[in-house]
Amino acid sequence: MEWKLARNDPQEAKEYFEGKMRFTLGPMELQHYWEQGSPMSIVDVRREEDYEKGHVPGAISLPEERWQTFDGLSRDKPNILYCYSVVCHLAAKAAAYFASRGYSVCELEGGFDSWKQYSLPLEKGVLAHR
Repeated sequence: MEWKLARNDPQEAKEYFEGKMRFTLGPMELQHYWEQGSPMSIVDVRREEDYEKGHVPGAISLPEERWQTFDGLSRDKPNILYCYSVVCHLAAKAAAYFASRGYSVCELEGGFDSWKQYSLPLEKGVLAHR
């Protein structure tokens, strides 16, 4: 199979990237907003045992088996969701689920792996339920 790089439609590209910027943010952006005290809920959708080993400071644990509870999600501020890595679609799946129920959502690009790559602060330990 031969691969070819095709020229895309500039208007479609503009719409795609504008949408991407509204619904994703990088680890450094999240850290900046967190340090500034911006109102948000940070939601870790990984398994609870992985959350306990380390998570983004202030994040709550909401693994897939508890999504229907909506524990820790906010209707009044953005909910920043993350999973394991850039190839994990668990946070995107959670974002679609929560958004379909009226929650404002955004995905941390690259997940927890990208957070750690930048040597950003970590919390460890007991599950946080807010």
